[in-house]
Amino acid sequence: MNGTKAIVIEKLASAVSGSASRLKALWEPLWKILSLSLADERVAPAKNVIVCIDRELLSIVYGSRIFSRIRVRGFKLYPLDGRYPSAEGLASSVSLALSELGASKANITLSIPKAWTLVKKAEFPATVKENISNVISYELDRLTPFNANDAFYDAKLLSEESGKVSVLVSAAKADLLTPFLDALKEAGAHVTKITMHLSGMGTLCRYTNKTEDFVVVKIGGKEYEGAVFNGGSMTSAFSGALEAGEEREKLDLLMSEVEPLLEKSAMQGRPSKLFVSLKDGNSPLRELLKMRVHAPLKILEETDVIPGVTAQKIPSEALGGLIESLWSGATGPNLLNKGREEKETAPLGATFILAAILILLWVIYIFSPLSVEEKRLKEIDRQIMMRKEEIKKVEKVKKEADTLTSEISTIDDFKTAKPMTLTIIKELTTILPKNTWLTRLRITETTVELEGYATSATELVPILEASKYFVKAEFASPTFRDARLNSDRFSIRMDIEGVKKPQEAKKTEGEKPKSGKK
Repeated sequence: MNGTKAIVIEKLASAVSGSASRLKALWEPLWKILSLSLADERVAPAKNVIVCIDRELLSIVYGSRIFSRIRVRGFKLYPLDGRYPSAEGLASSVSLALSELGASKANITLSIPKAWTLVKKAEFPATVKENISNVISYELDRLTPFNANDAFYDAKLLSEESGKVSVLVSAAKADLLTPFLDALKEAGAHVTKITMHLSGMGTLCRYTNKTEDFVVVKIGGKEYEGAVFNGGSMTSAFSGALEAGEEREKLDLLMSEVEPLLEKSAMQGRPSKLFVSLKDGNSPLRELLKMRVHAPLKILEETDVIPGVTAQKIPSEALGGLIESLWSGATGPNLLNKGREEKETAPLGATFILAAILILLWVIYIFSPLSVEEKRLKEIDRQIMMRKEEIKKVEKVKKEADTLTSEISTIDDFKTAKPMTLTIIKELTTILPKNTWLTRLRITETTVELEGYATSATELVPILEASKYFVKAEFASPTFRDARLNSDRFSIRMDIEGVKKPQEAKKTEGEKPKSGKK
């Protein structure tokens, strides 16, 4: 009998295993389709217009992305007289260009020159990594001449080592950009991003040359600006005037700033390429550069960026800004974010439809072989009825299992008699103000100790007392004001609600009920 039962169980296990394998084979391809977001650049079309402001030229380029392929659909170039356009003039030109290019519904990316921005690298303790946007907001007036309310800015995390994080902060004065944004809005142009010429040029270099470490320089008639990129991200920026008369003197002035940057990268084991954009197509300076520079050199105007489009037809900063707005691999800043991380919300309509189809297929798959499985179950029941003694043994084992389940439940009740550490950490994360960060957290069986910084440490005690998990919150040591951080340094100790201290628990266990006899 035991042999027959084993065979039946083996057949049932084999059938279940086969069903699981077939279900997995059906599930995996469906899951790849189901989990593919319609916002994924492999399938999602996108359109964008880059408006690039410069002294000599206003560039407006319209492009699109279809199945990861970026192409230029049209562009308009408006020569200027050596001065930046006014807000009204810019809005008028953009409105005309959008109409002529058929891009009235496309999002707008505004690209501004280095002269309008301030780029600075800063370091912070690694503990602020998860709250970097708030930290930059508090520290912006220390890092730049602007405060958070009077500037458009963004921050990009560069690296983390030795307990510190490096952040690149890019900022522009709001009073300078707001008139342009207001004028564009009135003209029906929806600006969704503000970036910089140098960021766009860096994206252009990464996109066309598949390189992550390089120096990019834009040379104008009387000025130059450039940036250093490491690991695909901008790490510093520079600019200067070219007041020298002869081309060789201009080159000496430029290379006095560029050559140390190339040498520093080489010493760090990350040899960099040099990408140069010559705005006036200056041939003598181009030839002098090729003879002077020892690092790998590439002139952007000689680069075929997108099939049929070169940086000679369209300024490299405008082409790069367009690619940055459409390419998912771009890492450029968006000054409209004010340090907040961009999070794209994928459309869920197709996902719901595919999920419904998957559920329907699953129901069909489950219930179609139901009659066969019922017959198998009836056969198993008949075999079990023939072996009542074995069933009694099974019932005995079941009773033992129930006993074990009861013991496990008792143990679980004991475990849940006091709050879990994760519950306490979650509660602290929820109730503590956003402008408070902790440098030390210690949780024992009965107490919690906090150390950290807050704008006002005295406000923390009532907040902690109000929590259902803590009682007797008090300062463990005097607070003091950290002038550098403009925050109170605090140390707070409190008891966990409902948890007895070891001495109280022993006292309770030692007490016996009094007898009624005298």
